[in-house]
Amino acid sequence: MEAYQELAKITKAIAHPTRLRILEILGQGEACVCHMTHLLGQRQPYISQQLMTLREAGLVRDRKDGVMVYYSLTCDCVGDVIASMHRLLRATGVEVEFAPTPLAPVSGCPCPVCGGEGSCSV
Repeated sequence: MEAYQELAKITKAIAHPTRLRILEILGQGEACVCHMTHLLGQRQPYISQQLMTLREAGLVRDRKDGVMVYYSLTCDCVGDVIASMHRLLRATGVEVEFAPTPLAPVSGCPCPVCGGEGSCSV
C-alpha cells in the first residue's frame, strides 16, 4: 500500500487547475515565478504557494540565480502524464481545447528571458 500512498500524494498535488497549468508551462522548459504569474494572470504569492505544493510532491525543483528563482520539472515524464490526462479526457467524450502556452517573451514579464531586468523571486 505504501506505493499507492505515494501515487496518491502525487495525484493530490496535480489535482488542481492552476498546478496542472504550471506543469504544462514547465513542460516547455524552465521558467521563473514572474513569468508564470504573467502567463497565468495570478499574483506571485498564489503561484508560489502552488509551486510549493508541487515541489513538496517532488514534481518540480527550483534553482536560484541571484534574485531570480527558476523552476523546472524533476522528470520529463510529468509532461507525459499531463498529455495522457488530455487523451483520457477526450476518450471520455469531453471535447475541450487546452490553451497553448506562449513561448517567451511574454508581454509585461520583467524576467531576463522576456527582456526585463529580472526582479522576480519567491
